[in-house]
Amino acid sequence: MFAITLLTVGKLKEKFYMAAVEEYAKRLSAYCKFRLVELPESRLPEDPKPSEIAAGLAAEAERIFAAVPKGAWFCVLTPEGTELSSEALADKLRTVKNEGKSAACFLIGSSFGMDAAVKKRADFRLSFGPMTFPHHLMRVMALEQLYRAESIQAGTKYHK
Repeated sequence: MFAITLLTVGKLKEKFYMAAVEEYAKRLSAYCKFRLVELPESRLPEDPKPSEIAAGLAAEAERIFAAVPKGAWFCVLTPEGTELSSEALADKLRTVKNEGKSAACFLIGSSFGMDAAVKKRADFRLSFGPMTFPHHLMRVMALEQLYRAESIQAGTKYHK
């Protein structure tokens, strides 16, 4: 069974986001082996200097690289990535599977983004558009789109 990992930097605190994440994780698990991994966000001062942000992102990058499953297709969610329709995301995942990959890993970075080395290492950079979304909401949106992509591939009626 294909495995999908969602790496997130930072913890979820709000119960309504947690409930939505749990629901989509449960739904997604019908199609793949799903795993959610929360990595700690670097602690920074209230008003961090650019050098402090860079050091925090570099430390997060090390944790991210250690958490990406070996051999997984690696996709980062970033505003400067490629925008895809739900159908195109389903096709992208289908292609990944057809190329022999048994796992995919998606990353949502911290509130300060992600280190350039993480973006460089990614197999694909995906954008949900130029708008800014809270990281907690982005987690729910990413899970919904992964569930939708898997349901499109399976030919179910979820996607209309």
